[in-house]
Amino acid sequence: MPDAVRLHLAGREGDHAGVMGLFLCQASRLPELITELVKAKPTKPVALSLVIDTGLGGVPKALSIVESRAELLALRMVEMPAPADVDDVWLERVSEFVPEDVIRVVEPRRGGVEWLEGIRRVVAHGSWPKIRCGGLSRETFPSIDEVADFLAVISAGEASFKATAGLHNAVRHTDAETGFVHHGFLNLLVATARLLSGGDVRAALAETDGAKLAEEAAALSDQAAHAVRAVFGSYGSCSLSEPVADLEGLGLL
Repeated sequence: MPDAVRLHLAGREGDHAGVMGLFLCQASRLPELITELVKAKPTKPVALSLVIDTGLGGVPKALSIVESRAELLALRMVEMPAPADVDDVWLERVSEFVPEDVIRVVEPRRGGVEWLEGIRRVVAHGSWPKIRCGGLSRETFPSIDEVADFLAVISAGEASFKATAGLHNAVRHTDAETGFVHHGFLNLLVATARLLSGGDVRAALAETDGAKLAEEAAALSDQAAHAVRAVFGSYGSCSLSEPVADLEGLGLL
């Protein structure tokens, strides 16, 4: 936690503050975060995405803790995994617990028709669906078809989404150590642009030529770029330096 806080506050003031997003923290670790922020004395509150790892019942207490430290924390987003059956009753409780001005992000469990139906329900309740793009095992990496199916549901509902895990790098590649094929966040951005313009989404997700992806992204008009970011609203990364290095290497920063 001390390292995470130090790096986040430094990134917020640094040359690439414009691409720094929210600080993600699990509800169970809020006391640690507050302790470190008291020491660090930030000049303005840290914009927070609260990751609920204590179950839906733990949301009110976590929100109360955040609200009690308004000089240190500004709640912007609440993220949580959904149960296997993402029903309307559960989603209504999420809406009741989380303030209207805070973005709600819900992650249905991936796999099969039930997953896509769960995403539709999440969209219908005004939350952002989340897609997990990687992890510690091969099974945690969705296929190109699964990502494309997820995007198709998003497009049909005209919703925003968040992506997480496995997206430190801009371009699709195979990790030399694990052999896992990682999706790239730039692939996802270009795929979203094609989704909105009627292009080939799967080809964008499969592309491994960074220069081609960068050229397509750079060619987006301001209007198209804003439309893409309205859909691909956020993604989580453990690192700021790796994504920035990739974007600089591709001439996009």
